[in-house]
Amino acid sequence: MNHEDEFARAWADPRNTRFEPPPIDVNRMLAERYRASEPLTFTRAMLWDLEIRKAWHPDIYIPYVVREGSAFSWNAADDLMTFDRSSQQRRWLDQDDFGMVLERVHLNPAEQRVTFVGAAELPGPDGTTLRAGTKQPLFHIEHAVGGDEEQPLNLWRIVHLTEGPDERLAEALSGRTYQGGLPGFIEIYIRSVLNVRLDRIDIA
Repeated sequence: MNHEDEFARAWADPRNTRFEPPPIDVNRMLAERYRASEPLTFTRAMLWDLEIRKAWHPDIYIPYVVREGSAFSWNAADDLMTFDRSSQQRRWLDQDDFGMVLERVHLNPAEQRVTFVGAAELPGPDGTTLRAGTKQPLFHIEHAVGGDEEQPLNLWRIVHLTEGPDERLAEALSGRTYQGGLPGFIEIYIRSVLNVRLDRIDIA
């Protein structure tokens, strides 16, 4: 499989439901919305390191989406850049309900992009067939790093495989995206990996 081609095909299909929020300027957001315990310039290298960690350990870096302890990865290639992944994730339209999500993952260090291709079923680590939950459409996600070394941009987009654009999904994604601050996984990385205390500033 060429993960990036698969994502591009799904994104170009007008029947699918696409969502792409504006890029997040990480350091600008830090300066405007947070108070840090020490001076901090978040770099592009840090953001790419975070994307790699998150791809392998989504339950650690997006615990508000992935159920704790439910994430597993296998079938890694020799370069550890391509692997399969399973996790229990909150459904987009019902945050109280979790379902099995299966993904084929590819890390592209040259372009600092991670592509997740959703799958209905995959052979698990022991060869047993795993099947994804069926209460929502399959989806593909692309996370990427943009900008300069000292002014990195957090980029992401998602496409649901639907029979026609689903406004409910688009509205749910729009309403939940970042909620006026940095993505939660960047906050987690700053606190747990960089060991910098981070407090969000209340803006009336």
